[in-house]
Amino acid sequence: MFGWLRGLRAAPAIPDAAWQATLRRYRFLADLPDADSIRLRELAALFLRDKRFHGAGDFMITDEVALAIAAQAVLPLLHLPGGLDWYDDFVGIVVHAGEVVARRSVTDVDSVVHEYNEVIAGEAMEHGPVMLSWQDVLASSVTTDDGYNVVIHEFAHKIDMRDGAVDGCPPLPAAARTVWLGAMQRAYDGFREKTILADRFGAEPPWLDAYGAESIGEFFAVSCEAYFVNRERFGAEFTELLGLFDAFFRPAR
Repeated sequence: MFGWLRGLRAAPAIPDAAWQATLRRYRFLADLPDADSIRLRELAALFLRDKRFHGAGDFMITDEVALAIAAQAVLPLLHLPGGLDWYDDFVGIVVHAGEVVARRSVTDVDSVVHEYNEVIAGEAMEHGPVMLSWQDVLASSVTTDDGYNVVIHEFAHKIDMRDGAVDGCPPLPAAARTVWLGAMQRAYDGFREKTILADRFGAEPPWLDAYGAESIGEFFAVSCEAYFVNRERFGAEFTELLGLFDAFFRPAR
């Protein structure tokens, strides 16, 4: 595995057959403009060079697995200054065959600890590794209409975490941060209201994954999924956020 990367420190060349196979499976990557596609390939190769993949249990990390994750993970970085520096707080990526049951504990306002199990498809840990379910990574090849992508979701969390707070806002100057949080809060409040109406009263559910209603940090990650894999629908649903995300992820040069 990765024999074509061994010993290289500059940007290596991903074999064309492997790259084309990835583009065929994940069509939203194949639809990128030529210049973006070239940049994506360069960043993916550097990502593979610098990160370490680990298969959980008996799961085997193949070239297909690693390249699929790398190509999707770097998509948000195409136009960001610094490139892979956004992901320099971690090295490891743990891949499970399927979803994982994680044990959680929360303390309520009365200082009572509640423990529960949560089924997760991925998780990003601050200054730590990223965990992904391969079955959900594969599902991203057919869920673009739904705006779903577990890889982009978890790596959006990594971008959010850069300033030390998972608050739905990437690192920004103070004035820009105020504008960003105001727009995000308005969109989040409206989205959360729709999910509550759908859950409690049978109203039409919102387009985005309802998991985004858990917190504004999750809403940011869910929004990033949709923005990168189905920008047209995302823009129709969240016009204000489209402009906000464009200004951050596609800054004028």
